[in-house]
Amino acid sequence: MKLLRTATALLAATAATAAMAPGATAAAAAPDTPREGAHALLPAHAPHPGHPQRAAAERQEAVEFFWYGCKHCAQFEQPLERWAARHRDDVVLRRVPAVWQGGPDEQRQLGHARLYYTLERLGAVDRLQAEVFRAVRERHEDLTTESGAAAWALAQGLDSAAFHAAWRSPEVDRLVADAPGQMARNRITEIPTVLVGSGRTSPTGAGGVERMPDAMDTLVEHR
Repeated sequence: MKLLRTATALLAATAATAAMAPGATAAAAAPDTPREGAHALLPAHAPHPGHPQRAAAERQEAVEFFWYGCKHCAQFEQPLERWAARHRDDVVLRRVPAVWQGGPDEQRQLGHARLYYTLERLGAVDRLQAEVFRAVRERHEDLTTESGAAAWALAQGLDSAAFHAAWRSPEVDRLVADAPGQMARNRITEIPTVLVGSGRTSPTGAGGVERMPDAMDTLVEHR
């Protein structure tokens, strides 16, 4: 009888251990709660409805808010392009031109937003984004009007008729009109700002433009 009671106790202990194992394993495998790091703001809650979502199951979406007239945005362009190339397999880069409604630069920003969305519609952003920054920041060209932007675009080899059609298109009208709302919905207070999932980074948060790519790596890792 004593041997039977001992065997029964051992079987009960084994069953209890097996029942606890899945929970223990899950707790060990659970990721740390996202937190504010030294170089990137990581969420401790569900994504805000205005935040960008993943472009595909395997690829995240990184969204840059920028302005062609912004010095720091111009400085960030090449590091951003290199970062995007390095993350081509796991990140989709999307850009949103910054428009602060009621701000002193609102009209210039609206003109630059229209230029950006026109280039996007023509599939010319990857080739000409850095060149727009050079034209605006270094050569002080006015690309906020249709005539000025079209003359510049023609010099870059774009078809004039296609450029004018895209500039005046309802789709570009809609995107430009929505630009201030995107700034407000995502609570953008500084440019450049990059959102990855529900986290974000900026020059102030990262400790400088040059440190933003490292912060973006952190955000990608905490998907």
